Amino acid sequence: MKRQLATVAAASLLSLSTASIALADVTLRASHQFPGGKGDVRDEMVQMMAREVEKADVGLNIQVYPGQSLFKAKEQWGALVRGRLDMTSLPLDYASGRHPEFSATLMPGLVRNHERAQRLNDSEFMNMIKKVIDDAGARVLADAWLAGGFASDVRCITSPDSVEGQTLRAAGPAFDEMLATAGASIASMPSSEIYTAMQTGVLDGANTSSGSFVSYRIYEVTTCLTAPGDNALWFMYEPVLISEQSWNKLDEAQQNALTEAGQKAEEYFAGEAASLDQKMVDVFKENGVKVVSMSAENYQAWLDIAQKSSYETFIKNVPNGKELIDAALAVE
Repeated sequence: MKRQLATVAAASLLSLSTASIALADVTLRASHQFPGGKGDVRDEMVQMMAREVEKADVGLNIQVYPGQSLFKAKEQWGALVRGRLDMTSLPLDYASGRHPEFSATLMPGLVRNHERAQRLNDSEFMNMIKKVIDDAGARVLADAWLAGGFASDVRCITSPDSVEGQTLRAAGPAFDEMLATAGASIASMPSSEIYTAMQTGVLDGANTSSGSFVSYRIYEVTTCLTAPGDNALWFMYEPVLISEQSWNKLDEAQQNALTEAGQKAEEYFAGEAASLDQKMVDVFKENGVKVVSMSAENYQAWLDIAQKSSYETFIKNVPNGKELIDAALAVE
Protein backbone atom coordinates (compact mmCIF):
# COMPACT_ATOMS: atom_id res chain seq x y z
CA MET A 1 0.00 0.00 0.00
CA LYS A 2 2.81 2.43 0.90
CA ARG A 3 4.49 1.73 -2.42
CA GLN A 4 1.24 2.39 -4.26
CA LEU A 5 0.74 5.69 -2.42
CA ALA A 6 4.30 6.72 -3.18
CA THR A 7 3.81 5.94 -6.85
CA VAL A 8 0.56 7.92 -6.95
CA ALA A 9 2.21 10.87 -5.16
CA ALA A 10 5.16 10.84 -7.56
CA ALA A 11 2.83 10.75 -10.55
CA SER A 12 0.83 13.67 -9.11
CA LEU A 13 3.96 15.72 -8.57
CA LEU A 14 5.11 14.98 -12.11
CA SER A 15 1.70 16.00 -13.44
CA LEU A 16 1.77 19.25 -11.46
CA SER A 17 5.30 19.99 -12.60
CA THR A 18 4.36 19.41 -16.24
CA ALA A 19 1.30 21.63 -15.86
CA SER A 20 3.42 24.38 -14.28
CA ILE A 21 5.82 24.26 -17.21
CA ALA A 22 2.93 24.39 -19.66
CA LEU A 23 1.45 27.39 -17.85
CA ALA A 24 4.78 29.22 -17.47
CA ASP A 25 4.80 32.73 -18.91
CA VAL A 26 6.28 33.33 -22.34
CA THR A 27 8.54 36.38 -22.44
CA LEU A 28 9.15 38.16 -25.74
CA ARG A 29 12.19 40.43 -26.08
CA ALA A 30 11.39 43.68 -27.89
CA SER A 31 14.33 45.80 -29.07
CA HIS A 32 14.44 49.26 -30.62
CA GLN A 33 16.89 52.12 -31.09
CA PHE A 34 14.79 54.92 -29.61
CA PRO A 35 15.25 56.47 -26.16
CA GLY A 36 13.17 54.85 -23.45
CA GLY A 37 11.21 56.71 -20.80
CA LYS A 38 11.50 60.07 -22.57
CA GLY A 39 8.22 60.27 -24.40
CA ASP A 40 9.30 58.85 -27.77
CA VAL A 41 6.08 57.68 -29.41
CA ARG A 42 7.69 54.54 -30.85
CA ASP A 43 8.93 53.43 -27.46
CA GLU A 44 5.50 54.20 -26.02
CA MET A 45 3.85 52.01 -28.69
CA VAL A 46 5.93 49.02 -27.60
CA GLN A 47 5.53 49.79 -23.88
CA MET A 48 1.76 50.05 -24.39
CA MET A 49 1.71 46.65 -26.04
CA ALA A 50 3.66 45.22 -23.10
CA ARG A 51 1.08 46.62 -20.66
CA GLU A 52 -1.86 45.38 -22.74
CA VAL A 53 -0.66 41.77 -23.04
CA GLU A 54 0.10 41.70 -19.32
CA LYS A 55 -3.47 42.83 -18.58
CA ALA A 56 -4.80 40.13 -20.91
CA ASP A 57 -3.42 37.52 -18.47
CA VAL A 58 -2.64 34.89 -21.10
CA GLY A 59 0.83 33.94 -19.87
CA LEU A 60 2.61 36.42 -22.13
CA ASN A 61 5.07 39.17 -21.24
CA ILE A 62 7.05 41.65 -23.34
CA GLN A 63 10.44 42.81 -22.05
CA VAL A 64 11.37 46.07 -23.78
CA TYR A 65 15.01 46.96 -24.51
CA PRO A 66 15.14 50.61 -25.72
CA GLY A 67 18.11 52.66 -26.89
CA GLN A 68 19.94 49.86 -28.76
CA SER A 69 20.55 48.12 -25.44
CA LEU A 70 19.97 44.67 -26.95
CA PHE A 71 20.71 45.06 -30.68
CA LYS A 72 22.16 47.93 -32.67
CA ALA A 73 19.72 49.77 -34.93
CA LYS A 74 20.69 48.09 -38.18
CA GLU A 75 21.17 44.64 -36.63
CA GLN A 76 17.53 44.29 -35.62
CA TRP A 77 16.01 43.14 -38.91
CA GLY A 78 18.51 40.30 -39.36
CA ALA A 79 18.08 39.22 -35.74
CA LEU A 80 14.30 39.33 -36.11
CA VAL A 81 13.98 37.17 -39.21
CA ARG A 82 16.50 34.65 -37.85
CA GLY A 83 14.51 34.30 -34.65
CA ARG A 84 17.22 35.76 -32.39
CA LEU A 85 14.93 38.72 -31.59
CA ASP A 86 11.20 38.47 -30.94
CA MET A 87 9.91 42.01 -31.59
CA THR A 88 11.11 45.39 -32.78
CA SER A 89 9.99 48.88 -33.70
CA LEU A 90 11.96 49.46 -36.87
CA PRO A 91 12.38 52.07 -39.61
CA LEU A 92 11.73 49.53 -42.36
CA ASP A 93 14.02 51.20 -44.89
CA TYR A 94 16.94 50.16 -42.68
CA ALA A 95 16.44 46.66 -44.16
CA SER A 96 16.36 47.86 -47.79
CA GLY A 97 19.85 46.45 -48.35
CA ARG A 98 18.31 42.98 -47.95
CA HIS A 99 14.92 43.84 -49.47
CA PRO A 100 15.16 46.78 -51.90
CA GLU A 101 11.36 47.00 -52.05
CA PHE A 102 11.48 48.61 -48.59
CA SER A 103 13.00 51.78 -50.08
CA ALA A 104 9.48 52.59 -51.27
CA THR A 105 8.58 53.23 -47.62
CA LEU A 106 10.99 56.18 -47.57
CA MET A 107 10.53 57.52 -51.09
CA PRO A 108 10.61 61.33 -51.44
CA GLY A 109 7.15 62.82 -51.83
CA LEU A 110 5.28 59.52 -51.90
CA VAL A 111 3.16 60.27 -48.80
CA ARG A 112 3.11 64.08 -48.27
CA ASN A 113 0.68 64.22 -45.30
CA HIS A 114 -0.65 62.20 -42.37
CA GLU A 115 -4.11 61.68 -43.83
CA ARG A 116 -2.67 60.02 -46.92
CA ALA A 117 -0.36 57.91 -44.73
CA GLN A 118 -3.41 56.46 -43.00
CA ARG A 119 -5.01 55.64 -46.33
CA LEU A 120 -1.82 53.94 -47.49
CA ASN A 121 -2.07 51.50 -44.57
CA ASP A 122 -5.12 49.87 -46.16
CA SER A 123 -3.88 49.96 -49.74
CA GLU A 124 -2.57 47.44 -52.25
CA PHE A 125 0.80 49.18 -51.89
CA MET A 126 1.04 48.14 -48.24
CA ASN A 127 -0.23 44.65 -49.06
CA MET A 128 2.74 44.31 -51.41
CA ILE A 129 5.19 45.58 -48.79
CA LYS A 130 3.76 43.32 -46.10
CA LYS A 131 4.06 40.29 -48.37
CA VAL A 132 7.81 40.95 -48.57
CA ILE A 133 7.89 41.23 -44.77
CA ASP A 134 5.91 38.01 -44.36
CA ASP A 135 8.01 36.08 -46.88
CA ALA A 136 11.18 37.19 -45.08
CA GLY A 137 9.99 35.72 -41.77
CA ALA A 138 8.29 38.55 -39.88
CA ARG A 139 4.85 40.13 -39.58
CA VAL A 140 3.46 43.57 -38.80
CA LEU A 141 1.71 44.08 -35.46
CA ALA A 142 1.17 47.85 -35.75
CA ASP A 143 1.54 50.34 -38.60
CA ALA A 144 3.23 53.71 -38.08
CA TRP A 145 4.20 56.48 -40.53
CA LEU A 146 6.25 59.38 -39.20
CA ALA A 147 6.68 62.70 -40.96
CA GLY A 148 10.05 64.36 -40.85
CA GLY A 149 12.06 67.31 -42.04
CA PHE A 150 15.56 68.69 -42.44
CA ALA A 151 17.92 70.29 -39.96
CA SER A 152 21.19 72.06 -40.72
CA ASP A 153 23.89 73.94 -38.89
CA VAL A 154 25.00 75.66 -42.13
CA ARG A 155 21.87 77.06 -43.81
CA CYS A 156 18.16 76.38 -43.98
CA ILE A 157 17.29 73.54 -46.37
CA THR A 158 14.42 74.64 -48.58
CA SER A 159 15.07 74.60 -52.34
CA PRO A 160 17.33 71.95 -53.90
CA ASP A 161 20.23 74.37 -54.32
CA SER A 162 20.28 74.95 -50.54
CA VAL A 163 21.94 71.55 -49.94
CA GLU A 164 24.84 72.12 -52.30
CA GLY A 165 28.14 71.59 -50.47
CA GLN A 166 26.51 70.28 -47.29
CA THR A 167 27.23 66.82 -45.86
CA LEU A 168 23.88 65.31 -44.94
CA ARG A 169 22.41 62.17 -43.42
CA ALA A 170 19.36 61.11 -45.39
CA ALA A 171 18.18 57.79 -43.81
CA GLY A 172 17.84 55.66 -46.94
CA PRO A 173 19.02 55.11 -50.53
CA ALA A 174 16.14 57.00 -52.18
CA PHE A 175 16.81 60.19 -50.21
CA ASP A 176 20.57 59.66 -50.51
CA GLU A 177 20.31 59.67 -54.28
CA MET A 178 17.97 62.66 -54.47
CA LEU A 179 20.17 64.79 -52.20
CA ALA A 180 23.36 63.73 -53.95
CA THR A 181 21.81 64.68 -57.30
CA ALA A 182 21.09 68.12 -55.84
CA GLY A 183 24.75 68.55 -54.82
CA ALA A 184 24.96 67.27 -51.24
CA SER A 185 27.54 64.87 -49.87
CA ILE A 186 26.06 61.86 -48.08
CA ALA A 187 27.02 60.17 -44.82
CA SER A 188 24.91 57.15 -43.91
CA MET A 189 24.07 56.30 -40.30
CA PRO A 190 21.06 55.48 -38.10
CA SER A 191 19.20 58.39 -36.53
CA SER A 192 20.69 57.52 -33.14
CA GLU A 193 24.11 58.72 -34.40
CA ILE A 194 23.03 62.08 -35.87
CA TYR A 195 23.65 64.13 -32.72
CA THR A 196 27.29 63.08 -32.29
CA ALA A 197 27.98 63.38 -36.03
CA MET A 198 26.66 66.95 -36.12
CA GLN A 199 28.38 67.83 -32.85
CA THR A 200 31.74 66.67 -34.22
CA GLY A 201 31.32 68.19 -37.68
CA VAL A 202 30.96 64.89 -39.54
CA LEU A 203 27.53 66.13 -40.64
CA ASP A 204 26.32 69.60 -41.58
CA GLY A 205 22.73 68.49 -41.40
CA ALA A 206 20.30 65.62 -41.54
CA ASN A 207 16.78 64.57 -42.21
CA THR A 208 14.88 62.25 -39.91
CA SER A 209 11.47 61.93 -38.30
CA SER A 210 9.87 64.56 -36.10
CA GLY A 211 9.99 62.10 -33.22
CA SER A 212 13.71 61.49 -33.60
CA PHE A 213 14.54 65.19 -33.95
CA VAL A 214 13.12 65.70 -30.46
CA SER A 215 14.10 62.41 -28.78
CA TYR A 216 17.71 62.72 -29.88
CA ARG A 217 17.87 66.45 -28.97
CA ILE A 218 19.02 67.53 -32.45
CA TYR A 219 17.92 71.07 -31.54
CA GLU A 220 21.12 71.35 -29.50
CA VAL A 221 23.38 71.01 -32.56
CA THR A 222 21.51 72.83 -35.32
CA THR A 223 20.58 76.39 -36.30
CA CYS A 224 17.70 75.80 -38.73
CA LEU A 225 14.84 73.30 -38.94
CA THR A 226 12.71 72.69 -42.02
CA ALA A 227 9.46 71.39 -40.55
CA PRO A 228 7.09 69.06 -42.49
CA GLY A 229 4.22 71.55 -42.73
CA ASP A 230 1.76 70.97 -45.58
CA ASN A 231 4.48 69.73 -47.91
CA ALA A 232 6.27 66.90 -46.11
CA LEU A 233 8.84 65.50 -48.50
CA TRP A 234 10.04 63.04 -45.85
CA PHE A 235 7.76 60.28 -44.51
CA MET A 236 9.00 56.96 -43.15
CA TYR A 237 7.24 53.70 -42.30
CA GLU A 238 8.29 52.46 -38.85
CA PRO A 239 6.10 49.49 -37.86
CA VAL A 240 6.15 47.24 -34.82
CA LEU A 241 7.17 43.78 -36.05
CA ILE A 242 7.34 40.27 -34.63
CA SER A 243 9.46 37.37 -35.80
CA GLU A 244 7.37 34.65 -37.45
CA GLN A 245 9.31 32.08 -35.44
CA SER A 246 8.30 33.83 -32.20
CA TRP A 247 4.70 34.23 -33.37
CA ASN A 248 4.39 30.52 -34.09
CA LYS A 249 5.49 29.64 -30.54
CA LEU A 250 2.46 31.45 -29.08
CA ASP A 251 -0.89 29.82 -28.48
CA GLU A 252 -4.08 31.25 -29.95
CA ALA A 253 -4.99 33.27 -26.86
CA GLN A 254 -1.52 34.84 -26.77
CA GLN A 255 -1.62 35.63 -30.49
CA ASN A 256 -5.03 37.26 -30.10
CA ALA A 257 -3.84 39.32 -27.11
CA LEU A 258 -0.79 40.49 -29.06
CA THR A 259 -2.90 41.37 -32.12
CA GLU A 260 -5.30 43.40 -29.98
CA ALA A 261 -2.41 45.14 -28.24
CA GLY A 262 -0.92 46.01 -31.64
CA GLN A 263 -4.23 47.50 -32.77
CA LYS A 264 -4.42 49.69 -29.65
CA ALA A 265 -0.83 50.84 -30.17
CA GLU A 266 -1.57 51.69 -33.80
CA GLU A 267 -4.65 53.69 -32.84
CA TYR A 268 -2.64 55.52 -30.17
CA PHE A 269 0.05 56.38 -32.71
CA ALA A 270 -2.49 57.61 -35.29
CA GLY A 271 -3.75 60.09 -32.70
CA GLU A 272 -0.24 61.28 -31.89
CA ALA A 273 1.36 61.43 -35.35
CA ALA A 274 0.41 64.97 -36.40
CA SER A 275 1.06 66.41 -32.95
CA LEU A 276 4.65 65.13 -33.13
CA ASP A 277 5.32 67.68 -35.87
CA GLN A 278 4.00 70.57 -33.78
CA LYS A 279 5.87 69.36 -30.71
CA MET A 280 9.08 69.37 -32.74
CA VAL A 281 8.45 72.93 -33.96
CA ASP A 282 7.72 74.12 -30.41
CA VAL A 283 10.82 72.46 -28.91
CA PHE A 284 13.16 73.79 -31.60
CA LYS A 285 11.79 77.33 -31.27
CA GLU A 286 12.10 77.17 -27.49
CA ASN A 287 15.78 76.32 -27.98
CA GLY A 288 16.44 79.25 -30.30
CA VAL A 289 16.46 77.34 -33.59
CA LYS A 290 15.06 79.05 -36.68
CA VAL A 291 12.08 77.11 -38.09
CA VAL A 292 10.98 77.28 -41.72
CA SER A 293 8.73 75.13 -43.92
CA MET A 294 8.94 74.05 -47.52
CA SER A 295 6.84 75.93 -50.06
CA ALA A 296 4.76 74.08 -52.64
CA GLU A 297 7.18 75.31 -55.32
CA ASN A 298 10.24 73.96 -53.49
CA TYR A 299 8.44 70.70 -52.77
CA GLN A 300 7.74 70.27 -56.48
CA ALA A 301 11.34 71.14 -57.37
CA TRP A 302 12.54 68.37 -55.04
CA LEU A 303 9.98 65.95 -56.43
CA ASP A 304 11.15 66.67 -59.99
CA ILE A 305 14.71 65.75 -58.96
CA ALA A 306 13.52 62.63 -57.10
CA GLN A 307 11.52 61.37 -60.06
CA LYS A 308 14.56 61.64 -62.32
CA SER A 309 16.90 60.01 -59.79
CA SER A 310 15.44 57.99 -56.90
CA TYR A 311 12.24 56.93 -58.65
CA GLU A 312 13.99 55.93 -61.88
CA THR A 313 16.66 53.96 -60.02
CA PHE A 314 14.06 52.19 -57.88
CA ILE A 315 11.96 51.23 -60.91
CA LYS A 316 15.07 50.04 -62.77
CA ASN A 317 16.64 48.01 -59.94
CA VAL A 318 13.64 46.54 -58.11
CA PRO A 319 11.80 43.82 -60.08
CA ASN A 320 8.34 45.06 -59.10
CA GLY A 321 9.46 48.65 -58.48
CA LYS A 322 7.12 50.24 -60.99
CA GLU A 323 4.16 48.29 -59.62
CA LEU A 324 4.97 49.46 -56.08
CA ILE A 325 5.27 53.11 -57.08
CA ASP A 326 2.10 52.95 -59.17
CA ALA A 327 0.21 51.29 -56.30
CA ALA A 328 1.31 54.01 -53.89
CA LEU A 329 0.45 56.83 -56.29
CA ALA A 330 -2.96 55.28 -56.93
CA VAL A 331 -3.99 56.07 -53.33
CA GLU A 332 -6.02 59.28 -53.36
